[in-house]
Amino acid sequence: MDQLRRLVDANAQRNQASVRFRPSTWRPWLEPHGAGHVLGIGKEATNGRHGDRELDRHDVTALRSRAGDDPAGLRDLFVAVMIWGSGTTNGRGPRYTSAALADTRLEDVLRDTRASVRNGNLEAAYTRFTVNGVGRSFFTKWFAAVDDRAPDANRALILDDRVFRSLNALGWSSREAAGVSHWPTRYAVYVNTMHTWARELEVTAEWLEWLLFDRNGRVSAEAP
Repeated sequence: MDQLRRLVDANAQRNQASVRFRPSTWRPWLEPHGAGHVLGIGKEATNGRHGDRELDRHDVTALRSRAGDDPAGLRDLFVAVMIWGSGTTNGRGPRYTSAALADTRLEDVLRDTRASVRNGNLEAAYTRFTVNGVGRSFFTKWFAAVDDRAPDANRALILDDRVFRSLNALGWSSREAAGVSHWPTRYAVYVNTMHTWARELEVTAEWLEWLLFDRNGRVSAEAP
């Protein structure tokens, strides 16, 4: 906790930036599934190649509010999450998103996991999410995107390889903390632990998650 506090204090003035994405790269993979319209999300990028757009966590949250319970809206939200999670650095993102959109299980999985997340049953959501092309790094982004519970709830967080590297560098093991190797349980324990730490450090759990992602295993107190 002392090391984590020093890391938080050193980065206290930093915040998550927007993610830049390239609609022209995504369009061939999305349009065959009738999802090309999602590429209008966000705003025109201020740097990068002409036509690039920027998307941030608030844009995804706004789309969640518009989606409601409509299956098509939930699918659009899922696509936005995949775009936001991929940016311009994950060249496999468009292909994986196309594979998920072609999976006949997708609509039911999105509906069921959203319901589990909103009920606070993150283990059930983790167990249920089985869709072609989507692994933990991205389906936990989906969980975070659809969790609209009150701010005092232990809302879902993203758990990807970068966050894991930082947790491991801090000496924290999800397996040891959970006492089991069962991944759904380990994910739920991770979320609860992060919220406990965030309350002690007087930051939001979402910001702490982003910081661990940003540091990618480099957990010395110095800000980049």
